[in-house]
Amino acid sequence: MILGTSSSLQHNSPEEWAQKQIALGLKAVNFPVTFEAGEETYMAYKNAADKAGLLIAEVGVWRNTLAADKSERVKWIKYAVEQLKMADKIGALCCVNVAGTPHGPRWDGGYRENFTQETYAQTVEMIQEIIDEAKPQKAKYSIESMPWMIPSTPDEYVKLIKDVNRSGFGAHLDVVNMITSPEKYFFNDNFLRECFAKLDGQILSCHLKDIRLKEEFTFQLEECACGQGSLDIKLFVELATKQNPNMPMIIEHLNTDEEYISSVKYVQKLLK
Repeated sequence: MILGTSSSLQHNSPEEWAQKQIALGLKAVNFPVTFEAGEETYMAYKNAADKAGLLIAEVGVWRNTLAADKSERVKWIKYAVEQLKMADKIGALCCVNVAGTPHGPRWDGGYRENFTQETYAQTVEMIQEIIDEAKPQKAKYSIESMPWMIPSTPDEYVKLIKDVNRSGFGAHLDVVNMITSPEKYFFNDNFLRECFAKLDGQILSCHLKDIRLKEEFTFQLEECACGQGSLDIKLFVELATKQNPNMPMIIEHLNTDEEYISSVKYVQKLLK
């Protein structure tokens, strides 16, 4: 696997951005700008990454392409299309979003209706529309696995890939997001093996973080930095590497550059 983070680190130029990633021993990156920055800017970042030998693993969308309001939904689908076009132009592996929801105030929130057949069908059609409009040649669109919306299990992901039925669609694996039960938590080694077995050959990129059980009288889990939880990170990396020696594994959801640097060093030390 090759390690990266979701942080662009504080920088003043594309060249400084790329060199800071290299200085940390990273070989994969999340792209730090959107298509709205303009072609001159995003191509400058692409060229800096290429010159430094950095793999552009992910371009983010992070917009509600299933918004209940039609005008908002159309706007964000168009945004996703443009992000996917940019991802294809800069040679990114994937353009990633979560499914989104039309069912509540939080755009990435958990609602019972997220799992209805109607919402599933809308999700499939939305993904097809984005891919068909963008027509990517190399980059693929992807939906990050989530705890409370499709896809929340490996089986749901396999079905989603089959039903979308587009060569421009692939899997984005966030294992921690799918650990939602005592069985998956305490036996996460078995769950990791299940994920990679069922999604074999489909995984484009992985998020790398950890998860721990809170000391409460109900079952409550919280995401945490690598090494602060119970995830079998060594096995996660082993399985990812077996599937693809250059599988990007992106550390995410930390708050400061210092936290990202500390997490990177922990993972590097763990894997030595």
